[in-house]
Amino acid sequence: MNKYAIPEISENVFWVGSKDWNRRLFDALIPLPQGTSYNAYFVKGDKKTALIDSVNPGFEKELEAKIEQIGSVEEIDYLIMNHAEPDHSGSIPYIMNLAPEIVLVTTEKGAKMATMYHNIPEERMMIVKQDDTLDLGGKTLRFIEAPWLHWPETMFTFLEEDRVLFSCDFFGAHTAFGFYDDEVEDLIGIAKRYFGEIMMPFKGLGKKGLKKAIDLDPLMIAPSHGPIYRNPERIFEAYMTWTHGRTKEKVIILYVSMWNSTENMVQTIVETLTSEGIELCLYNLTNADIGDIARELVDSRAIVVGTPTLLGGMHPLALHAVNLAKSLRPPFKYAVALSSYGWGGGAVNQLQGILKNTQLEIVGAVDVKGPCNEEDFENIRELGMELARKIKEDKE
Repeated sequence: MNKYAIPEISENVFWVGSKDWNRRLFDALIPLPQGTSYNAYFVKGDKKTALIDSVNPGFEKELEAKIEQIGSVEEIDYLIMNHAEPDHSGSIPYIMNLAPEIVLVTTEKGAKMATMYHNIPEERMMIVKQDDTLDLGGKTLRFIEAPWLHWPETMFTFLEEDRVLFSCDFFGAHTAFGFYDDEVEDLIGIAKRYFGEIMMPFKGLGKKGLKKAIDLDPLMIAPSHGPIYRNPERIFEAYMTWTHGRTKEKVIILYVSMWNSTENMVQTIVETLTSEGIELCLYNLTNADIGDIARELVDSRAIVVGTPTLLGGMHPLALHAVNLAKSLRPPFKYAVALSSYGWGGGAVNQLQGILKNTQLEIVGAVDVKGPCNEEDFENIRELGMELARKIKEDKE
């Protein structure tokens, strides 16, 4: 009796990956509230076989056992490395030790990484470039260069006869739930969170990668994390919006407050923007999930940062959030700073210094000593009205 259920996603194309239900953190940074999956695919041709991608370290034996249910690890001819990050490539040495004749297929930059990370000898690698093909016998793999999605060596693999696009991290989602896209109710929201965390800094190249993917006209998209898309148009439409940096009349508000003064300032601008019909996402940084923040950065047109001054600068939670947001390169255009202090300021100056080399327009700042008085609240309301006006007038 077989131990594993192994889905056949197309004729002689099998999912042999792993579900990591219990993982809760990625890159020591990204929360994984629904775990994740490491998708690997076994393709049987009439003459040759190929394993596309592999699994995270710790899941090698599961990968081996799944392949053995439908074929033989020792007789695999090719291992396709679409991406060298360890969650995809970490089990390559294990598989290559079991299959002495197997050849690692990768880009030129990927080959250098395979040598660096895994000591794979040059004679066991095949370097491919844009539109090179590999004939497995009735199954033709075409390789599509997709640099910086999200590492420099990344490529897609396209199974021509079945029109299956193996897109690696592109179009991915961190969730262990579901197998196909129509089985996960909020998949686009989960994929948006993933895009914000992983792909948003590279959205310029993402536009090029998206065009390459659309031009292939796939029937199915099989990424390396999350569900497989039986309806590619669903994720194509979302990525068209996200890679082009299209925003909504929406503000993300990130704040931390020590003695309620900054929080009162934030609540005032919240009420002002709400009265103007602006969509809001409000996050108290003492308990916010940075993955949720990354998701909402994807289409916010403005950011409001509220922080008290602590030891002459921003509160550390606000500093971390702003630096992270800056690194993710979201498409927002406007910023507002709200701050309070006891005996000496500094938070606003530090925030403006962080943002000065960005393309953001700093609409204004309110910096208050002690609790706000009515004049301070009126200044915040006026600033909120000005921010709302700019957001509405910006038709992109």
